[in-house]
Amino acid sequence: MGWVESIQKAIDYIEEHLLEDLTIESISRQANASAFHFQRTFTILTDISIGEYIRRRRLTLAAQEISSTNGKVIDLAYKYGYDTPEAFSKAFRRQHGVSPSEARKYMGKLKFYERLMIQVILKGAKPMKYNILERDSFQLIGIKQEFSLVNEENLIGIPKLWEKVNSNGTGDRLAKLNNGQIDGLLGVCVDKRNVEKSETMDYWIGAEYAGKVPEEFSTLTIPASKWVVFEVHGPMPDSMQQAWKRIFSEWFPTSGHEHAGTPELEVYDNADASNPDYYSEIWIPIKKG
Repeated sequence: MGWVESIQKAIDYIEEHLLEDLTIESISRQANASAFHFQRTFTILTDISIGEYIRRRRLTLAAQEISSTNGKVIDLAYKYGYDTPEAFSKAFRRQHGVSPSEARKYMGKLKFYERLMIQVILKGAKPMKYNILERDSFQLIGIKQEFSLVNEENLIGIPKLWEKVNSNGTGDRLAKLNNGQIDGLLGVCVDKRNVEKSETMDYWIGAEYAGKVPEEFSTLTIPASKWVVFEVHGPMPDSMQQAWKRIFSEWFPTSGHEHAGTPELEVYDNADASNPDYYSEIWIPIKKG
């Protein structure tokens, strides 16, 4: 089964169990992927998190039911996963702009989100510049922070960690220590679920380095891998986000390769990230599909 088909299978599973207690683990199993990689890929392809997609779809169905039945708000609140009518009404108004009672009276326009269908669009007009290479294992030094994967807290916390590193001088110190083949600061996600069965991941900001490690930094060994390395041109964060989207929507479905499941790298030049000519890279470990 291809990657796009696997994601669609997971979306179909969400829809079939939309009113049940869904977990990221049960959803990702449908795509035969780790929870971390599925969560990340889903967000890249759709621009929303899995939790947000589920919330939007439930509130869409709730609005349809309110508009066409006389069901009590308290019953609908419990049916669509809310502990209290107040919480349901607050979420309903945030999405639709009106309260459940106003929706029943046809006061205002409701916002409906359709079921997702993943499609591959082969554009071809804008080439993707990449290189495939093999490397032995190497050492990264830097800092790491553990993030919870519950409620997708990692998606909120990682940008804040970069802000801290860029403002307190840590990024500059790592850039000066960098003496490996990869020239730049590295952002590395390490999925711990399959190893520790935990609900967390580690995120590293570091640099490739061989030598005595300063006390302020820790080390991470990146395993030997076959890599596909994509060039990214343009200011952050938009250029990086668009590159990831094209990789998963255009390159992987047609390349004959799969993600190898080991840590991937984002490589950032220690320069002005808002510059229109800013250069960065995405390193993804791959295997034959």
